[in-house]
Amino acid sequence: MKTDIILAGVGGQGILSIATCIGLAAMNENLYLKQSELHGMSQRGGAVQSHFRLSDKPIASDQIPLGKADIIISVEPMEALRYLPWLSKDATVVADSQPYINIPDYPDINEVTNEIKKLKNHILINAGELAQSIKSPKSANIVMLGAASPFLHLKLESLQDAVRELFKTKGDAVVEANLQALNIGRKASSNYAK
Repeated sequence: MKTDIILAGVGGQGILSIATCIGLAAMNENLYLKQSELHGMSQRGGAVQSHFRLSDKPIASDQIPLGKADIIISVEPMEALRYLPWLSKDATVVADSQPYINIPDYPDINEVTNEIKKLKNHILINAGELAQSIKSPKSANIVMLGAASPFLHLKLESLQDAVRELFKTKGDAVVEANLQALNIGRKASSNYAK
């Protein structure tokens, strides 16, 4: 088993929380993992990306070669497009459909999402709207993790345990909200008509 994941978004969208949940779940399943350095975190709104590699065998490098990524998880649609050259032929892109407009010349969102829709395997969901529906707007990133969860080769229970571990110091209500976010994202992904 091997899964190469690119996490993408902008600073402040919760990429670190997604990475931490995946890492905790992988460790719970006794998998090997390597993660590259995150970029852009020093500036809220700056581009952020991370290579995340999971395997049941030792991993030599933390960098995913061009054309070898299995999945892009992007909490910002234009950021998903930036990393398309890393995707393998049958890879999946799971992206938020709503933009984080942080530049004055942000392209038309319909053009951005139409490019994603051209991909054979894609899922576009409105994570913010789903997070609002469970009255937890800050959990949109965990909604995205839930949407990507069927493609990560990790058990749902491992991801749920990771969410509990990550948010336990914030109280039971925050833990429960993020578990709901994970589950609503997973349901949205399974209901997505490609």
